Amino acid sequence: MLFSPKRYLMTMNRSATHIVTEFILLGIPGCWKTQIFLFSLFLVVYVLTLVGNGAIICAVVCDRRLHTPMYFLLGNFAFLEIWYVSSTVPNMLANILSTTKAISFSGCFLQFYLFFSLGTTECLFLALMAYDRYLAICHPLHYPTTMTGRFCGILVSLCWLTGFLGYPIPIFFISQLPFCGSNIIDHFLCDMDPLMSLSCAPAPITETIFYAQSSLVLFCTVMYILRSYILLLRAVFKVPSAAGRQKAFATCGSHLVVVSLFYGTVMVMYVSPTYGIPTLMQKVLTLVYSVLTPLFNPLIYSLRNKEMKHALRNVFIRMKFSKNLF
Repeated sequence: MLFSPKRYLMTMNRSATHIVTEFILLGIPGCWKTQIFLFSLFLVVYVLTLVGNGAIICAVVCDRRLHTPMYFLLGNFAFLEIWYVSSTVPNMLANILSTTKAISFSGCFLQFYLFFSLGTTECLFLALMAYDRYLAICHPLHYPTTMTGRFCGILVSLCWLTGFLGYPIPIFFISQLPFCGSNIIDHFLCDMDPLMSLSCAPAPITETIFYAQSSLVLFCTVMYILRSYILLLRAVFKVPSAAGRQKAFATCGSHLVVVSLFYGTVMVMYVSPTYGIPTLMQKVLTLVYSVLTPLFNPLIYSLRNKEMKHALRNVFIRMKFSKNLF
């Protein structure tokens, strides 16, 4: 067949106007045995995360002694962690077993929005919980009058609203970019960098606004958390009892480990340039802050607490007693 310039141009035009309706998430590479192992591992982690955080919510709701601002924050935080891990892990599990590994265009951007909104809300909650502990330890006499139930409810509502109202506009503009080339995302979720790399048209303003907003949230909350814990440690040094100091140090230390794990990996991904980081390492870092920290947070923030353990024991006894009745 002779070469036809007209036919060639028509073919090029059809390729240029091809609109992406779905994306392919490559996930974590490996043979079938590796994929089954990863599926089993992530499923166990997901179930444990749901059970741990769900138990905290049940304890806070069922035990009247936990109807205080501190436990109200912990209950909301546990609820947040359930949604945060659910924004990625169920789709990742389905993707491992899928042969096509496809996610719809709208599903991809919905996951993108939920993942960033819930992550921002988590940063705000970590800062709010640091503020609560700062008030309780550094200003114990003023704590009951300052952190009232109404004031705590307003702060919690602001965290949720700020987290979910901060990203609709930039993510909407990103979704309006032309995706006319490859639809393959070398990740297990829809994230900023992979999506921007698939766009046919550069959007420096949208990208700058998105990263500036993310960096602002991260830096402001992490600086406030560090300031709160520095003041907490100063107050701990003044505690006359050695046992009291040791207990306070253990609590602050475990909290700081989780905060460092979360913020350290998030900042590597969204504040520093990621073009020099191998793709596999980006996936591992994303797993740490999106899957592992929601698993650790119940253990660190709540299940080491005597009142929480007592409340959970009562909940389990009540459930066992109800089961025996039927």
